[in-house]
Amino acid sequence: MIVTRELTKRYGRVVAVDGVDLDVRAGDRYGFLGPNGSGKTTLVRLLLGLVYASSGEIEVLGERVPARSGSVLPRIGALVEGPAAYPHLSGRRNLQLFDAAGPGGPRRTRGRRIEEALEQVGMAGIDRRPLRTYSLGMRQRLGIAAALLRKPELLVLDEPTNGLDPRGIREIRDLLTALNEAGTTVFLSSHLLSEVEQLCTRVGVVDHGRLVLQDDLTNLRAPTGHVLVRSPDAARVASLLDGQVVERFVDQDGEHLVVRHADAAALNELLVGEGVRVAAIADERRSLEQVVLDVTGHGSDRIGGPP
Repeated sequence: MIVTRELTKRYGRVVAVDGVDLDVRAGDRYGFLGPNGSGKTTLVRLLLGLVYASSGEIEVLGERVPARSGSVLPRIGALVEGPAAYPHLSGRRNLQLFDAAGPGGPRRTRGRRIEEALEQVGMAGIDRRPLRTYSLGMRQRLGIAAALLRKPELLVLDEPTNGLDPRGIREIRDLLTALNEAGTTVFLSSHLLSEVEQLCTRVGVVDHGRLVLQDDLTNLRAPTGHVLVRSPDAARVASLLDGQVVERFVDQDGEHLVVRHADAAALNELLVGEGVRVAAIADERRSLEQVVLDVTGHGSDRIGGPP
């Protein structure tokens, strides 16, 4: 679906995208992550032919970009850096103009496709109010509706849930999952790690313009070889498993132990067999937040002040 080879974009002495080899496969829900200023939006713009690469190659839907953008773009739905629209016109009128301006949308089906797209993003009941009266969340929904007008094979979305409340974020997540299950590949650039973790099947992480990680989410969140145990008999657990307990800590739920062990079920059987009370037990898995922080060096856009 998307392949880049040594993709690089320079602005003078600044290297915004640095030798990126991206691999987005058909059927992926691909989460593209990175700190602010890491090059995410620049790379998305390169994929859509909105800016030209300094060097490297881009293939989208099997075609070279930007050389073959004219045949590729009608098959892509995109929302980049917020929806572009005329503030004095209504949402429907904006969608009509958007559809008329681009290739690939039959005029005879325009009205039906607009209503279907509005229904999908939860805006079927909008009236004739001008866009300037819309909230940020409503504008985002309208931008996603515009991306869906032509039944795209590939959706490229840059921060699509920006401005949405928790219910709205969940609705968009459910919509993207349903579209993906119906055959649409989703490429999602976001800084919301929790949303990517719940939605995406594959993840790429960029830092200072370089792709520092790319893998299936299931691989990134595989068991670490440790087991988390919560027990009111923590001292007995530590005694029984002398040398295997690597950490003990207390929180509002009680006392926890991190145990070096490969099988939570077998460990539970051992502890219960020794008469130890086990309140909770599970294989330890790294969160996506931990994964991203590890590979990006805990970078942020902080300027001055204590860490």
